[in-house]
Amino acid sequence: MTPLSAANARVKEARKLSRRSVRTERRLFIADGPKAVEGALGVPGCVQEIFATEAGAETYASVLADQQVTLVDDRAMAGLSDSVTPAGVVALCRFLDVPLADIVGPLVVICADVRDPGNAGTVIRCADAAGASGVILAGDSVDLYNPKTIRASVGSVFHLPVAIERDPQAAVKAAKAAGLTVLAADMHGTADLFTADDLLVRPTAWLMGNEAWGLPAELAATADEIVSIPIFGKAESLNLSTAAALCLYASARAQRG
Repeated sequence: MTPLSAANARVKEARKLSRRSVRTERRLFIADGPKAVEGALGVPGCVQEIFATEAGAETYASVLADQQVTLVDDRAMAGLSDSVTPAGVVALCRFLDVPLADIVGPLVVICADVRDPGNAGTVIRCADAAGASGVILAGDSVDLYNPKTIRASVGSVFHLPVAIERDPQAAVKAAKAAGLTVLAADMHGTADLFTADDLLVRPTAWLMGNEAWGLPAELAATADEIVSIPIFGKAESLNLSTAAALCLYASARAQRG
């Protein structure tokens, strides 16, 4: 078949998903690149359509095996992909966030007002790697379906439950109702991450704040305990995703020990 051009109606409609309002209205988003497409294909019913260039379809034949693929030309792919150098394959996917009540288990992370898509995606990836049972994007957090968030998760968004909750305090209440101890990560905490195994061994929800201003005092006050990560050098603070990785792995070590 002749590859579809950028002027094709289907391509134009898919390209509109670059806007959050359109994604929200249609409950559809674009998974960009072979890792994301492979992850999406692992979720039954997630993928609605796959677009690929002829070169992309050939390069990622193992990922696309037995899948129906719509071929597009390079210009059309450039419009569909958020990458500077498109890999040549994207998938049109249905939303996959879960209800807040579905985020249960021994290790959860609540991100409150996280604005950077790279940070949000990296936290999801770290939570997945640490064996967490879910992530909650709360408050005015970045859109889960922002292409940069999806890309930064490196596929983890497709096999780790993620909930979206507008009210951070509701997320904290839900975690407590599920029997989780809520630990707020804050540089002014009274507990030290390195000596807090009595806390870390419990089923836990880590509460992480905004990249620039951290956790609001009123939200931090809803936690069961505030935990700080010791800084031994001269750095003022840690990047959000780095702090989340340290906290999640400290909990994973304690819980699995």
